[in-house]
Amino acid sequence: MHIDPFLFLPAASQPKYHPHMANRLLYISNVTGLPQAYEYNGNNGHSHRKTYTNERIMFASYVPGPNNTAIIGMDQGVNERQQLYLLSEAGELTPLTNSSDHIHVYGGYSSDGKWITWSSNRRDPKYFDVYIQNLESLEFTCVYEGRGRSDPLLWHPDGEQLLIKRTNTNLDNDLGLVNIHTKKVNWLTSHKGEASFHNPHFSKDHKKLYALSNYEREYASLLMINLETNEWTWLLEYSWDMEELTINPTKTNLAYTINEGGISKAFLYSLLDGTEVQIPTEQGVISGFSFSTNGADLAFDLNGATHPTDLWTYCIHTNETNRLTYTSYSPVVEDVLVEPEQRSFESFDGIQIPFFYYKPKQKGPHPVIVFVHGGPESQIRSVYNPFLQYFVHQGFAVCTPNVRGSTGFGKTFSHLDDKRKRMDAVRDLDELARWLKGNHDVHPDKIAIMGRSYGGFMVLAAITHFPEQWAAAIDIVGISSFKSFLENTSIWRRQMREAEYGSLEEDIDFFNEIDPIHRTADITAPLLVLHGRNDPRVPVTEAEQLVTDLEMRKHPVSYLCFEDEGHFFVRTENNRTAYTETASFLAKWLQ
Repeated sequence: MHIDPFLFLPAASQPKYHPHMANRLLYISNVTGLPQAYEYNGNNGHSHRKTYTNERIMFASYVPGPNNTAIIGMDQGVNERQQLYLLSEAGELTPLTNSSDHIHVYGGYSSDGKWITWSSNRRDPKYFDVYIQNLESLEFTCVYEGRGRSDPLLWHPDGEQLLIKRTNTNLDNDLGLVNIHTKKVNWLTSHKGEASFHNPHFSKDHKKLYALSNYEREYASLLMINLETNEWTWLLEYSWDMEELTINPTKTNLAYTINEGGISKAFLYSLLDGTEVQIPTEQGVISGFSFSTNGADLAFDLNGATHPTDLWTYCIHTNETNRLTYTSYSPVVEDVLVEPEQRSFESFDGIQIPFFYYKPKQKGPHPVIVFVHGGPESQIRSVYNPFLQYFVHQGFAVCTPNVRGSTGFGKTFSHLDDKRKRMDAVRDLDELARWLKGNHDVHPDKIAIMGRSYGGFMVLAAITHFPEQWAAAIDIVGISSFKSFLENTSIWRRQMREAEYGSLEEDIDFFNEIDPIHRTADITAPLLVLHGRNDPRVPVTEAEQLVTDLEMRKHPVSYLCFEDEGHFFVRTENNRTAYTETASFLAKWLQ
């Protein structure tokens, strides 16, 4: 089977119920090859397209008020400089932010539907401030300035305050209430040590705040903060992270998921009596919870290895789950998809490293692709990946590790690769290769490694520090030098990244020691490099300097740069080109 049937499976995601009509919801789909906004009408069970743009739609959400108005976010060339627009019922777009050199992050609307809030780095590229904007006059005002990143999360029901988040690092933040008139902030979660606070929701009486937090805990748990006394009460705790917390319109039920090693389980929690009900779902990752205005239904998107992303609904009264859209349905492909096994191996220091293993249906021994996720504060999960499934179908085994530093396995595990411990994570990949070579189902001389973003750095680090393990390598938007990356990444990102990687002021000697660009002479594996010209996170110069060096050495290297893509490849045709090139590359060197 060709790669096209795997690749051209569109997705539907990010459902948002209308605040007044329980039978309407907005969502995003790339059925045309580029993410656009669609609206589902429950009266007839049909969807229709709401936007017709030449750029991707990043999100869509209703605003209460006349004419079924919505807000959308859109960037240009996948450069992540999101602009906000009003979307009318007729599909007309009215610019709200209109500053294409800056990023704008939507934060919600006021209860009367007359105002919205967003954050932006338009005052200073290094900092994100909080703004409010009137939807009639379109005038906006800054209500909070900080020396860092601050984003609005919720408009307080009293209309006078915003709940905002101050990001300290990618794994640490604080929540506060800012008065939109006085611009003074009451920080609610000031703390010592590292803690994250996310998915907050106000109680029915507005006197309490529900949120997920790992304050003084390994895993994110359900926290209730009394806003009058500042008393903290823990309501639910698991030995895994809680995620996707949302609350119904009457403030009586919470919905949430548990991340069990990369697979979601969903639950409904009653704030009236403390009872829990598990929501029946297919295996995969659940996100985008949205309650209908009458609270009877809960919409979400489900992305599973054998269930590509589509919209589902859960009926609270019947405890039944139904698939709402069949955007990604393809019996030709779904009949051959493989569910991965959850496994682990013992690394060099006794730490257990979890991974997903996709075993092809053909007899072995198999060539292997090791796929490394980005972040590193991220996690590989059991979701649909057209490229990986295609190669499993072609007879490759696929291994997707969560090396140390990954999230989802506790706070301690996520810090095992910080700064000068970076190479311990690379050693995990070396140990994984050794484990694979001891598996009789695997061809020991045909192990390829592939990764994107930080995972691209891991690929380059693996083939420069442990070159004997790898038969081929694919670097997608990867970092070839931490020094040049930190010097050239978007200025607002540098401080956050230095908290994880180390700083230019203190760690240059370490960067020079480990950076792949200084060790290209050690590479023995042929290399394919893919990058987007408009990448604001990992500048394209990271790819260019590496490719130039290898070409001068006459090392086998192929390079493909997409002029209209950024850190993520979102255009279907570009993904087809990238995956086809990768398939040809691996066929040449491994088959």
